[in-house]
Amino acid sequence: MPGRRLYLFLHWIPAIIGIAVIIVESTALMSAQNTSQWLLPLWIKLFGPITPERWAVVHHWIRKTGHFVGYGLVSLAFFEGWRATFSARTRNRAWVFAVVGPLALVSTLLLASWDEWHQSFLPGRTGKISDVGIDFSGAIVAHLVLLLALVIVWRVRAARLKASRRPVSSQV
Repeated sequence: MPGRRLYLFLHWIPAIIGIAVIIVESTALMSAQNTSQWLLPLWIKLFGPITPERWAVVHHWIRKTGHFVGYGLVSLAFFEGWRATFSARTRNRAWVFAVVGPLALVSTLLLASWDEWHQSFLPGRTGKISDVGIDFSGAIVAHLVLLLALVIVWRVRAARLKASRRPVSSQV
């Protein structure tokens, strides 16, 4: 039993780290004003000068892309945690994906909703339902990419297995 608990703990570590990152990012430390203070000099160093008006647009898209990608990655971490939790129950990959995928998405939606609710109480932060939509969209896209990758892997494995089971014809 302790081995199973350690296995589960290790597979939930990415989700725990993801939640911790979101908790830190949900503070006033990561408000738009504060992130602009260090992102703008980095942008200028990499890409050159930018007008304040243009920077406002670029900064907005950097932050929204962060929402999309970050919550996509957190959702995949939730997927791994739930996959490990349910993997002992069945070897049926389709069943695991059908159960674990929605669990990971719901977990992500709950975390995104909590994050925006929490931000609504902080000075300099705003809680927006549109950010929950961006977060959830990132999670859905991440799961679609994961599903595509898994289908490709499963098909390649099935083809290799089929090829290895063919009788080798004797050469004359």
